[in-house]
Amino acid sequence: MSEFRRIPPQQAQALRTQGAVVVDIRDPQSYALGHIAGAYHLDNHSLADFMAQADFEQPLIVACYHGNSSQGAAAYLAEQGFAEVYSLDGGFELWRATFPDEIAQGETDQP
Repeated sequence: MSEFRRIPPQQAQALRTQGAVVVDIRDPQSYALGHIAGAYHLDNHSLADFMAQADFEQPLIVACYHGNSSQGAAAYLAEQGFAEVYSLDGGFELWRATFPDEIAQGETDQP
C-alpha cells in the first residue's frame, strides 16, 4: 500500500485491539500531558529509531492534534514502505472526546 487511509476513532480503536501501532506526532509537551494509551511519540529525532525497529507489515495509525498534520506524516510513512497506514480523523482531540478512558500521560513511550 503506497497510500494511507483516514479513519475515525472507532475504527482506530478496533485496529488497536487487533495489534495496530499508534504513533503521535504532536510536540513532546502535548504528548506528555495526554496521549492515546500505548502510542509512541514520533518526531524527527525518534523517526530513524522507530523505523529501524518497526514491523512494516503491522497496521500503523498516525495521530496529531485534529487530524490534519497526521495526513502528511501518514503519506510519508506509507511511502517508506509501511503496508497499512491510517491517519486518525479528528486527531487526539476527537479521540479524547470519544475514548476518555484510553488516555495516558507521561513521557515518550518507545517501541
